[in-house]
Amino acid sequence: MTVRYLAEGDRVGIRPFSYDDAAEFTGRVRESKALHHPWLFPPDSTPTYRAYAGRLIEDPTKAGFLVCDRTDDTLAGYININNIVHGAFLSGALGYGAFAHAAGRGLMTEGLNLVVAHAFTTLGLHRLEINVQPGNAASVALARRCGFRLEGYSPDFLFIDGAWRDHERWARTAGKAPAGAAFAQS
Repeated sequence: MTVRYLAEGDRVGIRPFSYDDAAEFTGRVRESKALHHPWLFPPDSTPTYRAYAGRLIEDPTKAGFLVCDRTDDTLAGYININNIVHGAFLSGALGYGAFAHAAGRGLMTEGLNLVVAHAFTTLGLHRLEINVQPGNAASVALARRCGFRLEGYSPDFLFIDGAWRDHERWARTAGKAPAGAAFAQS
């Protein structure tokens, strides 16, 4: 089967979520529980995946992307743009997660750069924001590598794992690509 990517780089391609990805996605989530805890809790069963993917597929204020390793088309992670607002704001909030087998290999850096380029071109957005718990060093490093700038700190910002968690706000606007970033659109 040939996979059709929305955009591809040297090692990864990005494509939309589909209901057919439930088995692989939830299996990767279960393998990655230690990596994700305590930062995020992606769906780990078929029913919860179908509800999650359905929101990303059907809701026009969301866009979900699977980051795929092009050597074998397996899922390396996922990136979502939530709270998409058009009009004068042209903005969205990013959320993401790597799967354990792909962590530390630079695949999510390439994938996030592809999603950012897609958001600023095809989706016509001007601003993307990432909200990260300060202790999540891997997510902070990914935001930094992809040219996001630290804009502030929000106490008690999101309710995660039974408590209100503080977050740093990282943002990037169209036309502010990091030095050396290259994007290949397919």
